[in-house]
Amino acid sequence: MVSAAEYLRKILLSPVYEAARVTPLQTLKKLSERLGNHVALKREDLQPVHSFKLRGAYHKIATLSAEQKARGVIAASAGNHAQGVALSAAKLGIKATIVMPTTTPDIKVDAVRRHGGLVVLHGNNFDEAYAESRRLAELEGYTPIPPFDDIEVIAGQGTIGKELLEQDTHLTHVFVPVGGGGLAAGVAIYLKQLLPDIKVIGVESDGSACLKAAMTAGKPVSLDRVSLFADGVAVRRIGEETFRLCDQYLDDVVTVSNDQICAALKDIFDDCRAIAEPSGALSLAGLKAYCEREQVKGGRMAAVLSGANVNFHSLRYVSERCEIGEKREGMLAVTIPERKGAFLDFCRNLGPRMVTEFNYRYSDPEQAALFVSVRLTGGEEELGQIQRQLEEGGYPVVNMTESELAKNHVRYMIGGRPARALCERLYSFKFPEQPGALIRFLETLGCRWNISLFHYRNHGADYGRVLCAFELPDEDVSAFHDYLHEIGYDWNEMSDDPAYRSFLASSPRR
Repeated sequence: MVSAAEYLRKILLSPVYEAARVTPLQTLKKLSERLGNHVALKREDLQPVHSFKLRGAYHKIATLSAEQKARGVIAASAGNHAQGVALSAAKLGIKATIVMPTTTPDIKVDAVRRHGGLVVLHGNNFDEAYAESRRLAELEGYTPIPPFDDIEVIAGQGTIGKELLEQDTHLTHVFVPVGGGGLAAGVAIYLKQLLPDIKVIGVESDGSACLKAAMTAGKPVSLDRVSLFADGVAVRRIGEETFRLCDQYLDDVVTVSNDQICAALKDIFDDCRAIAEPSGALSLAGLKAYCEREQVKGGRMAAVLSGANVNFHSLRYVSERCEIGEKREGMLAVTIPERKGAFLDFCRNLGPRMVTEFNYRYSDPEQAALFVSVRLTGGEEELGQIQRQLEEGGYPVVNMTESELAKNHVRYMIGGRPARALCERLYSFKFPEQPGALIRFLETLGCRWNISLFHYRNHGADYGRVLCAFELPDEDVSAFHDYLHEIGYDWNEMSDDPAYRSFLASSPRR
């Protein structure tokens, strides 16, 4: 077991600056005023590979023996670690082989090649690419460069902590994103030795909270599945050494939603005119959530912007969700009478508020279902006031703001109910997004049960989402569920979701 003192020595003597830069600690003036705390951003997006991963990769490779360097290094990655290893090896004149899934976007493959890495495309996912990297390491004698669970990698990432104290010795809180834990471990073990009173807080996406799961279990455990929106932290299992250090040196762990990450991305753009990747904005989202939860004022806080290798197409999703994440937009399902003048009466009852989205289609001679989005200035409290105001005006209202079904599918599907009553059940599916994935999904699903509703939307992430309804008599439900378990897709039944009942079901519940 490596001691804290040994980690401190490694960080202080790290050779990372042969390749990496000292990145600025930039004050976020607008956000600081809004939160009542001094907030600064550690701009690791300004590294040569636009990510902090260069630090750990270079430190690890630079400390290899001459024999290991002569044989070359290998890594499996489809993201920032790949570029960090490739550039580090090129700087040191070492051969680097990077195994990437065949589904990796060309922009990432080209970036690795541009930094001098030899790319091997293998498999349809990371696990298959990783297995191939292990096979090549044994066959060719390459030294594997781990992405996080390695003493030298952790020390390299810890140089961020050293810079933070050099740039601001009065920091009270430091927020660090957590994926595999290398960055959080390195920063925490450095800061807590020199300033024990400083609070170092890890931030996880609630769709890949492997550290929180490990802390609950008392040891690293594997998550059943992870969300890939913040793909830089989409790790199923935290490392053994990184967990030991995080468990010992982190003061707290905060988890945040995709909507909160999107809101933090917008904050970074508003203050810095920089576009972070979702995992890059994770720590700032955690900082905001922590300030709200703990009601902290007057603190001096830093968050690590860990990277900016963003998939451009995911920005559409970010733009749609950031206002909800900041609680500046609310979504409501409202039922009004189907008669002349009802729209006008409803709008008068709503008052002089900015409507950001309004969906309606005739479907019933007696009542109409409206999907309404409203701009908010007072957050959840204002949304509650609007809901009460409408209910007092005689309008049944359902708050859809936290409904993933409404946000991901229904708002794009408003168009009426089926012309005849259906014995229908609704399901959501997720599957890895790769060429041919949608047709493979349909072929696997088969034609035994009739599909009565279908919506597919790719948010620019590494997974596809399908909303699908089937005509299912009650006697077929058990067999259908057995079949879904057999084909292996990640699914959930959504038949009772109020968004579906309000807008899409053949017979809404009243």
